[in-house]
Amino acid sequence: MVSVVALATLFGPVEVASAQQANLAGQPGKSMPQAANPAQRPRIGLVLGGGGARGSAHVGVLKVLEELHIPIDYIAGNSMGAIVGGLYAAGFTPDEIGHELKTIDWDDTFIDQPPRTDRSFRRKLDDNLYMVKPKLGFSDDGEVKTPLAYIHGQKFDLQLSRLTLRATDIHDFNKLPIPFHAVATDLETGQAVVLQSGDLARAIRASMAVPGAFDPVEIDGRLLVDGLVANNVPVNVARDMGADILIVVDVGSGLYKREDIKGALDVVAQLTNILSERNVEQQLATLKPTDILIKPQLGDLGSGDFQRAGEGIVIGEAAARGQLDALRRLSASNAQYQQFEAKKVPDKLPIIDFVRLDNQSRIGDTVILSRISLKPGQALNSAQLDKEINEIYGLDVFESVRYEVVDEGGKTGLVLHAKEKSWGPNYLQFGMELASDFNNESTYNLGVLYTRTAINALNGEIRLGLQIGQDPTVAAEWYQPLDPASRYFINTRVALASNQFNVYAGNDAIAQYDVSRAVLDLGLGREFGTWGQARIGYLWSEGDVDMVIGPPSLEGDFQIGQLYAQLAVDTLDSVYFPGSGRKGGVSLIASQEALGADEDFNQVLLSYTEAFSSGRHHLIGAFRFDTTLDDDAPLESLFRAGGFLHLSGYRPNQLSGQQVGIASLVYYRRILDARILPGYVGASIEFGNAWQNSSDVSFSSGLFNGSVFFGADTPIGPLYLGVGFAEGGTGTAFLHLGPVF
Repeated sequence: MVSVVALATLFGPVEVASAQQANLAGQPGKSMPQAANPAQRPRIGLVLGGGGARGSAHVGVLKVLEELHIPIDYIAGNSMGAIVGGLYAAGFTPDEIGHELKTIDWDDTFIDQPPRTDRSFRRKLDDNLYMVKPKLGFSDDGEVKTPLAYIHGQKFDLQLSRLTLRATDIHDFNKLPIPFHAVATDLETGQAVVLQSGDLARAIRASMAVPGAFDPVEIDGRLLVDGLVANNVPVNVARDMGADILIVVDVGSGLYKREDIKGALDVVAQLTNILSERNVEQQLATLKPTDILIKPQLGDLGSGDFQRAGEGIVIGEAAARGQLDALRRLSASNAQYQQFEAKKVPDKLPIIDFVRLDNQSRIGDTVILSRISLKPGQALNSAQLDKEINEIYGLDVFESVRYEVVDEGGKTGLVLHAKEKSWGPNYLQFGMELASDFNNESTYNLGVLYTRTAINALNGEIRLGLQIGQDPTVAAEWYQPLDPASRYFINTRVALASNQFNVYAGNDAIAQYDVSRAVLDLGLGREFGTWGQARIGYLWSEGDVDMVIGPPSLEGDFQIGQLYAQLAVDTLDSVYFPGSGRKGGVSLIASQEALGADEDFNQVLLSYTEAFSSGRHHLIGAFRFDTTLDDDAPLESLFRAGGFLHLSGYRPNQLSGQQVGIASLVYYRRILDARILPGYVGASIEFGNAWQNSSDVSFSSGLFNGSVFFGADTPIGPLYLGVGFAEGGTGTAFLHLGPVF
């Protein structure tokens, strides 16, 4: 919304152009609305103003109009008024529109990121890092770039495309069952633009593109945003369409009182309200005595309160019933109203004759089309298509991936529009991880990650990472798919790393060592859709162990050379606070002198996690068992345990051995619903240990642990604060920033 301030500055001294001046109907090839009904009755125009979630009141008004058998001949709408009006014009009933408004998950719709289950497996692996999700983009010449808005509208575009499917073969909005015009604002000139042809979903999307909140929409060379700053209640547009009498519904929130302006966001919102109220007053001043103005009293229902859409519908209905005497005069005869009803378009799925790609990226066409299953001759399945588009968007290369249905030469086609991010192709991410027991031990790492995407047509990428802190690291990685569907890939990584670990006698740290190493990892893999991955590879490492504190008995050089095979599954809906899905894996490691290792040893790593939820309640079961088959792994290859959810009563990595086994059950409940900072309280019970010899592994030698914690999904990563305890009285408090599941 910050850009609204810029708009106010830009448009302040300029008189906003009327919709008549900017009306595309004046251009060649644009048709004007036809007379709606030859019967001797006044032609009725419906004007639906913008107001975000407050526009749900429009549905209540429509319910009363239908109850009174008032046929609508023309509809002009802006923003939420364009959504409701456009759907009604396309043949939706008020009940159908109301159902959509009340059942759409608006919080999810306004988050561009696709469901985690639809993200590519490589992008899921990114969640194991501690980098914050927002990325700083810059061009090859070093120019820093930012998105044009907070929300790109990816999911909302798909919702609108789904909702307007019944009108996909109508591209002249004057030929809809009810002629319809949407209003937007030209971001370059500030003039109102009347949209009356093209893709209905795209026109509605442009009309509700709140500056700074939603990406602008480009149509016919114009960059368009919400019409609220130019013509929020487009009375003149409906009049120009041919209406004799208008029913106008204004759902604007008006101007804030002085006592309501308490912060910077309130100032920005007030500037927006000022811009809107000026043009609304001008439009309402043109109403005639025969026109009907309805202003629902929506109280504290805000423009973002979409979860309260049901309340808005009821209030809108009540407001319309308050005008019953005036409205009844517009009721049509049964015969006239039946003619009106007969024009509605039946709900049907289009049969697709061809599929075409509008590829605005450096990614090859086959990479995108290989993920689309729709074939000529098939009916469009919007649920399946949405999932496949989410998977394409889940590659994290595109700013938007959307579709439209077109009619060309009598054939119905699906056109996919894939637009690469405009703020790349180079990205920087920053992050921090932190662990503290509020006593003697604290660790931290600060990292920066550089990624360059789409280095070739198959969507290869390179990464460079730098980390300082407890575990300083510098690393480089090359990931390269080998086929358009990214089923097969190679993954090469080199790194210089150092990490410190303590050696304990009971609860006392008796020594501290530093392990420094150079690493080369060559991997070849196969992805199984978005749910799994198999990988084989060779890992070479050379380094040394240096004493920091304590006896130097463990010092020395080492060399690792090993083959590995891995199989991983990940369908968790969230890796920070999961509510459904599963995550697991098995890894086989063979270290051999013939491969460059100091010692021969073999290891097996097993893990599995499954999450369940019911409302606010979440339950996670997990186990881990890592074993060295001959109990002969060197110090640098030992397994470690301890820390939050990994035997919480012990410090991080306090336990080590040739074998580690842990089983846990974690419960947590959501207590804060804030979208930016959701909060949880939870508890865990854990059982396990670390053993030096496989013969020592037994249930009787396991240790019960547990924790009680508060967690929050913060903008810089998941944060956990709590206490852990172990049988025998061992316990620790902890603060942990970073992934744990």
